[in-house]
Parts: sequence; C-alpha cells; structure tokens
Amino acid sequence: MTDSAFHRAEMAADSPIEQIDQSIPARFEKIVRMYPSRLALQMGDRRLTYDELNRYANRISHAILERRGPGSEPIALLFEHGIDAIAAIFAVLKAGKFFLALDPASPPVRNGRALADSGTPLVVTNTCHESLVESLGSGLVPSLNIDTVCESDPTGSVLHRPTTDIAVLTYTSGSTGEPKGVVQTHRHLLHSFRIQTDEMKITIDDRISLLHSLSFATAYSNFLAALLNGAALFPLDMKTVAHSELTSWVSGQKITVIHLPPTSFREFAESSGANLRLRPLRLIRLSGAPITERDFKLYQTNFPVGTLLNITMGSTELRGICSVMLDQHYIFPPEGAPVGYARPGKKVTILDDLGRAVESGQVGEIAVRSKYTDGEYWQPSVGAKTPIQRITEHEERLFLTGDLGKKLDDGFVIHLGRKDFIVKIRGYRVDLGEVERALLAHPQLIAAAVVAWNRESAGKYLTAYVVARESSIPTVNQLRRFLSEMLADFMIPSGFIFLPSLPLTNGKLDRSALPRPDRKRPNLDSPYTPARGDDEVRLLRIWQAVLDVHPIGIYDNFFDLGGHSLAASRVISRVIQAFQLALPIKALFDAPTVAEMATIIAQNQTKRASNEELARMLNELDSMSENEAEKQLAGDTVRESQEDGHD
Repeated sequence: MTDSAFHRAEMAADSPIEQIDQSIPARFEKIVRMYPSRLALQMGDRRLTYDELNRYANRISHAILERRGPGSEPIALLFEHGIDAIAAIFAVLKAGKFFLALDPASPPVRNGRALADSGTPLVVTNTCHESLVESLGSGLVPSLNIDTVCESDPTGSVLHRPTTDIAVLTYTSGSTGEPKGVVQTHRHLLHSFRIQTDEMKITIDDRISLLHSLSFATAYSNFLAALLNGAALFPLDMKTVAHSELTSWVSGQKITVIHLPPTSFREFAESSGANLRLRPLRLIRLSGAPITERDFKLYQTNFPVGTLLNITMGSTELRGICSVMLDQHYIFPPEGAPVGYARPGKKVTILDDLGRAVESGQVGEIAVRSKYTDGEYWQPSVGAKTPIQRITEHEERLFLTGDLGKKLDDGFVIHLGRKDFIVKIRGYRVDLGEVERALLAHPQLIAAAVVAWNRESAGKYLTAYVVARESSIPTVNQLRRFLSEMLADFMIPSGFIFLPSLPLTNGKLDRSALPRPDRKRPNLDSPYTPARGDDEVRLLRIWQAVLDVHPIGIYDNFFDLGGHSLAASRVISRVIQAFQLALPIKALFDAPTVAEMATIIAQNQTKRASNEELARMLNELDSMSENEAEKQLAGDTVRESQEDGHD
C-alpha cells in the first residue's frame, strides 16, 4: 500500500465527529506518529520534518508552561512570516493556551491596541523582535525569546483541553470602526479543516503554499490543511518578493495547492503565461474578494487543463460560508461573482431589509445559520454591538454578512457586493470608519470622508475627501506619512481630494455628492518637474500607465502618488522590458522617483541582460500582454488602472 493510500485509509477510520472532537495538537501528534520523517515545513533552505517540528514546538511549549503554568489564556506571538511562527503556534496550543499572532510589519499602533485589548500576560518572540515587544507593551508585558530556549528534548507536552476551548484570538475591523477580537475554538477550526480536507482532497503528497500573514484568519486554513494531514507546507513572505516572481517559486517548489486573493492571482496568472512548469499545480484557491470574469478568463488561458479553481466566501466569524470548485468549462454569470454552495453545517438564506427570506433569483443580504460559528467576541461590550444573534433551536446562530447576493434554484450563491461600508481592498477587509477616524486624528484636518471606488479592470481603491484648516493645509506626503503610523498599507487611501466643506443633507454626509476622483497629480511636497531626457520620458509613461495619474513629475514619489506593492511589481516588470535590465522589485523602494530610477538605469547601461536571460525574465515577469508591451515601448500611454485587490 502506498503512503497516500495508507493515509486515506487511516484518516477514513476517523469518523467526522472523531476528527473534530479533539484538540488541534492532539490531531497534530497523531500525524507526527504516522509520518515522523516526512517533510512538514520548508522555507528557503530551512526544512523540518514532522518529528523535528514537533520536538521544536515541545521545547517552546515547556518554556511557556515554566513561565505561566497551566490554564487557558491568550499568548501573543510576534514573528516574521515563517517556520518559527508556526512552531510557536503549536507550542501555545500544546500548553493548553490560545494564541494571538501579531505581524511585525503592521503599524505599531494597531499591534499595541491588540496587545492591550487582549490582556496577554506573555509575548513569545525571537531576538530579532525583542526591542519591538518592549516598545509595543511599554515595557509592561513580559516576553519569551525562543532563541534562548534550551535544546532539551521534552515529550508528551500536550495538555488535553475541551474542544470548546479557545484556540486563537484574531483582530478584525468591524462596523464600529475599531478592531474587534474574534475568538475561535478548537472544534470550529477542526470542523472547517475537515471540510476543506474533503473539498480540496488533501493528501500527504500535497505541497501547500502559505502566503497569507499569520495575523489573518485566512492563514489558519492553509497550515492546518497541510500539517494536520501529513502534507508539506511552504511559507513565503509576499512582502519580500514581487508577484511576478511567484511563478518561479511555485514551479521550483513544485507547489500543488496555492491560496491567493484575486488581485494577487491576476499578477500570478499574467506572469505565468500558460507555463507548463506549473503542471504539478492541481488547485488554485481564491478568497478575500469576489472574482471577476476577467479573473476567470485568466485562469482559463494561463493554467493547464486539470488545474482546478476553488472559489470560497467566508468571514473571520464564520470562516468558510460558501465554496465551489470550477474548471475551464464553467460559464461565468452575467452579473456578480460565483461563490458556490453553502458548506456543510452552514445554511445560507437571502434576506430582504425586513429580515424576511426572499425567493430564488431575488437580491438581498446573505445570511447564514449555523452552530459552527466563531461568533464570540473577546470584549463582551463589543460583541453586544455585532450582528450575530443567538438562536435557541439546535444551538444555531444567525449571522448577517453585510454582503448582497442572490441564490439560484439549486442553491448556488452569486455575490453582488457589500451592503455596508466594510470593503475589500487588495483582498483585505477594510472598514471605512476606521480610516476616517485615523484621518480625523490629524491636527490639521477638521472633516474627512473615505469612499471606495471601483475601476473597470482593477477592483476597489480608496479615496479620502478632507477639509483642512485654512491656516495650514497638509500635503499628500504628510497625510500618507501620518496614516502609515496608524494604518496598514492597504488601508491608506490611494488619492486625497481637498474640499472647502463636505456635502451634507439634513446634517448627514451625502456620499453621492462627493466628486469622483479625476486622477490628476495630487498636492505634493515637491513641485512638478517635467522629464529632461528620453529615459525619464519612457519612465514617466510607465509610471502614468500603472498609476493612472497625469501628469507625474520626475521628483514625485511613487508611493505618494498612490503606489503600493502590487503596482510596484508591475512598474518593475515594465522597466525590465523597456530597458532590458535585470532589476529587483526592491529597486523601486530604493529609487521611488523617476529621476532616481533614471540614474540607476544610466549606471547599469553596461549590465544589460543577455537575450537568453531577458527571454527567461520576460517569461516569468511579463505582467502585461504582448500587445500592451509593444504599445508601451512604442510610446503610447497604456491607461491601466491601479490593481487593488487576504481574509
């Protein structure tokens, strides 16, 4: 019997109830006993087998117990994306506690709020981030440095806890404009894990990507699907690589299952170009934002027959709600986005504004009934304001998603957009109220409103409308720097429009009266300066095409013009094609103005890539069609919208 066949037989021996009626570390240790020498984790040159990962987690777990003793409580984790963070998660759970994963790259204000709100008595970290822990906790929260944990080899560290115990605390923005802590139990996570295992047909032969930050609930489904099934997990920090480099990574690591937000998928698909090296990739999973017909066509034309497309809709509170597995023969709906059928244990209903169920084909709010909800909030005062209502029958709950949709006769759900002001930007959930509150904290602003606009081929992007004090009007540079101290990158508006006053109706903001952005050059610190030579002219055309801002001066900072990591990847790809130079994505961060980039190009004129190398790079980095590339090189302005697009 092959390993895969043995795995299927062994897992089949567990009934659905047995698979979820246990703790996560208990399930993990069963897998460790079955496959001790199989690869569990690999990131770069670092590899851990299941036995090595288990022993590593045990050492950290014992260190936590020595510091805190037994008992359920939140333990914060502060690590860069990778192996140490995953080992620490299992360590916390083995100690009978629950974890709160913080991303060191997130704004200190947000991390500090989560740390304070959670009341964690301990932060587990490494030497690299000890000073950050000190600043976030104001020196009041003790830390455990795993780099100092002794190399002993303890065993039997799993403390058996009820499956109804909390496993993870995740902070998500909500309708109040303040981040909320959502708790999830072992039972609910394992219920979702079992469904995904069956849905995606995970086996020990799979090699699964982990691209989402561990501070987001979306990441848990990936590492549990891998490490509770004996598969191999491959973390990759997307903040350090260009999306156009993803094809090479997927091919080199022989990834079989990849999970992306739709906007990252667009970059990945366009750079793949029907690459036959991706043939091991059997499943592409998309979540975090509705897909478009353009996304589906990219899937149809750029991936081998046999590679399936899995579309999922979920939330932090409910995890997976709907899902569908598509192949290249699917016919995309004329409106909206397909999200599929309700997952096992979930009942999807479409409600009108009065809370009544509507008939098939009619539009309303997507509501979910289920006893598998993680709809408990860490602060009861916050939970009282949420749209989750307790239902006595069968311990089910009703969750109002805030999403509009309709259900077809066979139960298939079509997503038709957001009902409220919680929007998805580049795949991330953003509450407009939180962004507005951050803007109003600026001392030179007296009023602010934020609107999510849509572009034809891109997705949503944020525009801020601000009213400044007449005595001191801030520049866009100043506003972006101010917001970067409080908000994540994806929450910072792409554009800023200064108004003498906000339009009001009966004392309330009239959002429909706000002017649509015209994509003109914003008010920046530096004055407009035109191009001085051919290289700068060509670079300006690239900048303007990607950002859709006109005009742009040679000293204008790419990021102050609304640029972000996705747009940066596209700019570098086009610069490589235009100048035949091998430039890393980091070049745009080092030289964010046209003038600085032109200097780099001039300094590297003698280092042009060979024809063979250029052909290889274009195959991997080509983020635009051949026709678009020819137009760009010919001097035409390719008007292309900024790509905005993890749960």
